[in-house]
Parts: sequence; structure tokens; C-alpha cells
Amino acid sequence: MTSGGGEETTNVLDRFRLDGKVAVVTGASSGLGVLFSTALADAGADLVLGARRAELLEETRRAVEARGRRCICVRTDVVSPDDCEALVAAATEQLGGPHILVNNAGVGSVVPAHKEDPAEFLRVLHVHLLGAYQMAQSFARACIAAGHPGAIVNVSSVLGLVSADVPQAAYVSAKAGLLGLTRELAMQWTARRGIRVNALVPGLMDAGITGRLTSNEEHYAAALTSIPMGRLGDPSELAGALLLLVSDAGSYITGSSLVVDGGWTIH
Repeated sequence: MTSGGGEETTNVLDRFRLDGKVAVVTGASSGLGVLFSTALADAGADLVLGARRAELLEETRRAVEARGRRCICVRTDVVSPDDCEALVAAATEQLGGPHILVNNAGVGSVVPAHKEDPAEFLRVLHVHLLGAYQMAQSFARACIAAGHPGAIVNVSSVLGLVSADVPQAAYVSAKAGLLGLTRELAMQWTARRGIRVNALVPGLMDAGITGRLTSNEEHYAAALTSIPMGRLGDPSELAGALLLLVSDAGSYITGSSLVVDGGWTIH
């Protein structure tokens, strides 16, 4: 297969492969973190898993190793800059990476704004936004020191773009901020450092934090009326989008927000 310029190219499916790459995933102990970790392993990457609940990481590790990939686990609270540095250092020292970062750590808060404790609001921002920023800093420094390019995916939410009938000011603010951070880091790092930065923007998924947000029947029904496909997303429907953003298949994509929401944002 050749390109229009006559240069030999690989099969397009090969561009989704991640062989020889090391991927760091935060929030890897449950939900989407497990899905992202195994999808990256299926594509050939070795994994470095971080989460506060270190004991739960072992199950994800076994799933990764069952796919023939190397995997290490590091207890990580992304609010701590020292923890972020330690997670990236483990990737460098033990596996020779990192090349990919998936900023997936998150917490939820479903409280009416007039009743929400500002300390809780700040806690959610610290995990989603400050944590992602600190992880990105540590990752970028490692890539720059090693002299190789990298790919960062910040896991945002459709709730950073549109409103829903669920009271969650902190979560919405954090996820919206993450989209702005994605654009800014891409502007700073892609041209100068070869580090692509994109956001994956899931709609309501039948898993993790977003699944719990629709546990209330009234909220669930209201959410479905906003989704043209008429259902929550299956987490597996995010895997292909993630691989596009971190692999050579997406080599010309940076500063973008890839929305996977069943059409919610066009409603």
C-alpha cells in the first residue's frame, strides 16, 4: 500500500498498534480505568496503573498480564504532586516509558449548588482538574527528558459541554475546565515538544461515576430524552476513540475534544 506521494505505508489498522509503548492510566482501579487499561494492552502497550485504592489495581493488572503485556501498579493520589512524579518515575525506571498518559482519575458530587460545601466543590476540582494538570506536567517532563514524543488523553465529560437535569456544579465545572486545559497544553507542547494533547468526552455511560449519576429514575428518564440514540453508552464504545487519540492513527490530532455521546450534544 502506498500513499499519494508514492511512499510506502503500513496497513491502516497497523497504525492503531501500540507495540513498544508504555501507557500510564490513572483511576485504573475500576470503571472506565479498567476498560482503558485493557484496551491499551490489547493494542500492544505495557501499562503503569495508578489509583488511590491500590488493592483494587491488582485485578486490572491481572487482566493486562493475561493479554501478554507487562504491568506495574503504584498507589497514586493525583492531588499529590509527589505521587504524580512517582507514578511517572515508575514507568521510566521499570518499563522504559512513558509514551502515553490517560488522565482518568475522578470523583463525583451530586448536590444542589445552594447546598454544596465549597470544600467539596474544591475537592472535585482538585482531583479532576489539578490532578490532570499535575500528571500532565510529570508526564511531559519525562518525555522531554527522554527526547521522545508523547500523547495525553484527558477524560472529560459531555457535561463539560451541555447541561443535564442532575445537580453537580463541581463535576461540570471541573470537566469544562479540563477541555480548556487540553487546548492550552496542546498549544504549548505539540509544536515545541511533540506531545499531542486531546480530550475524550464520553456521554452518559453505564459504568462508574456517570452511571451512578443516573441511578435516580427521574434523572435517568430525563437524560434519555436528551440522547438521540435513546440509551446510555456501553463503556466498550469508548475504546476505539481512545486508541485513535493515543496511536499513530491519530498523529495529526491535537487540541481536540472527541465526543462519544450518542448524539446528546446535537440534541
